[in-house]
Amino acid sequence: MALNFNQYATEGNTFLKEYSREMDMANDPNKAGRIFTATLYALRDIIPIAESLQFIAQLPMFLKGVYVNGWSLKKEKPKVKRMADFLDLVRAHDWPAEVNDFEYNDEIAERYVNTTFIYLRKYISRGEMQDIRDGLPKDLKSMIFTNPSF
Repeated sequence: MALNFNQYATEGNTFLKEYSREMDMANDPNKAGRIFTATLYALRDIIPIAESLQFIAQLPMFLKGVYVNGWSLKKEKPKVKRMADFLDLVRAHDWPAEVNDFEYNDEIAERYVNTTFIYLRKYISRGEMQDIRDGLPKDLKSMIFTNPSF
């Protein structure tokens, strides 16, 4: 398999442009990218390693790199039981831009997280999204909808 970095860059830029539009941030793709990355890192922090590996197996190459960047398998999992805890974790991964990106507003932050998971459905199968949802605490299941539509 040849590594086609130009293709990955093109696909990544297309993804970021489309995702930015989906987030109503077409004029600020850097902000959209930070939010996307912070959301992935927070998810990665709370799901089991085996589930993470199944998740990233379905991601395109340009997103696999984003997901694994800085990943430490030895790190202890944070105690996240409620949506507010998850949003705090997302914000922590977005530091120091969290104030500008999320405005200390949980409604905005939750909308960004929900939009991100909806957008990920382009790449992740219904079964894998359901597996992730099944492993989440009760109060977090809503971010992975029961009947994901593709």
